[in-house]
Amino acid sequence: MAEPPGFTMTRVFDAPRELVWKEWVEPERFADWFGGSESEIPLSSVSMEVSPGGKWQATMFAGPGRHEIHWKGEYREVVEPERLVLTMCDQPDDDVFELITVVLTDLGDGRTEMLLEQRGQMRPEQYERAESGWSTFFDRMAERLADA
Repeated sequence: MAEPPGFTMTRVFDAPRELVWKEWVEPERFADWFGGSESEIPLSSVSMEVSPGGKWQATMFAGPGRHEIHWKGEYREVVEPERLVLTMCDQPDDDVFELITVVLTDLGDGRTEMLLEQRGQMRPEQYERAESGWSTFFDRMAERLADA
């Protein structure tokens, strides 16, 4: 059986794995980095039930036009602080979700490798944009972790 389309990317952070984990599961932290520096996510719009079957959602105001995006999904697997699997959709009336897998590996010396995989049903050009977007999101995460 062929793997669904998508991509995998790896990023190394100069921060302990437990701190990188918190960036994914604490609403205050998530609201600050998700969307990168060009977007805003009001903390009041973020809800996270970080357990298998738990729901999450956030509202993003993106780009210069402040385009409103309603993100939603469900946690499929939660293994603190090493693995998080969740679904993600940015269309409130759609039930077509991307599957996001985050694996955090402690590299020692206070460094963490984060592997992110996104799979689903988007077109190749959409995955190119998504990968670029995640990269800017993780730039913001790296800034946050450097200040921690």
